[in-house]
Amino acid sequence: MSPAKFEIITIFPEFFSSPLSFGIVSQAIKKKIVEIHIHDLRDFTLDRHRTADDRPFGGGEGMVLKPEPMFRAIRAVQSQDPDRQGHVILLTPQGKPFNQALAYRYSAFRRVVLICGRYEGVDERVVEALVDDEISIGDYVLTGGELAACVFIDAVTRLLPGVLNNQSSTVNESFSSISGSSSPSPDYPLLDCPHYTRPEDFEGIKVPEVLLSGDHTKIRQWRRKKALEKTLKNRPDLLEYDLLSEEDRRLLRSSSKF
Repeated sequence: MSPAKFEIITIFPEFFSSPLSFGIVSQAIKKKIVEIHIHDLRDFTLDRHRTADDRPFGGGEGMVLKPEPMFRAIRAVQSQDPDRQGHVILLTPQGKPFNQALAYRYSAFRRVVLICGRYEGVDERVVEALVDDEISIGDYVLTGGELAACVFIDAVTRLLPGVLNNQSSTVNESFSSISGSSSPSPDYPLLDCPHYTRPEDFEGIKVPEVLLSGDHTKIRQWRRKKALEKTLKNRPDLLEYDLLSEEDRRLLRSSSKF
């Protein structure tokens, strides 16, 4: 199978030299599972000052990325592989929240074009004519979409076949459909359960005995319960009690944190 491709359009191409040189993403590139191509938006300008932004119509502070170089950049990238033009994503605070479900969805795409927003944003005509999705990595504002692009690439890359040594581990993580369980949960995501490793006793703090018992049923139930407790504590917005399975309700009722 041909590698999955990420095409990044940015005014700061040097930004990516370090983040993409380490860890899982770097290994995926070496294995030829992933290709990442950086495109400098200023290369698609026509004036000698390489102007990529301008003041907004109607007044107001800040600058807006111009449509002409953005149109040229996206079309040039798409023309490199007409059969796989790529799904175009604008990284912006105005986008839909990025989550694990979307990461799984985008892991099925063989080519993605990521536009790194800057300043006050991108001329809306780019969004209307060329962008397939607008994505935000959180309810806060960054100085640009470059960090968001790194987050997106990391989250999606690790889901691609062959990237992780134990691919099944991805289904037991926070926000996945399975959390501390040997079978799929209902249609609500949970945060991951706590994890422990050696030594069994560190400064008087011991690993829970159930994890040392070898009783896989009790371990599964403990992990499920702890995942529910952690979700209730840190992300109660993810839980709707009426949608919980009867087993999950029982586990929560037995918890001192409920």
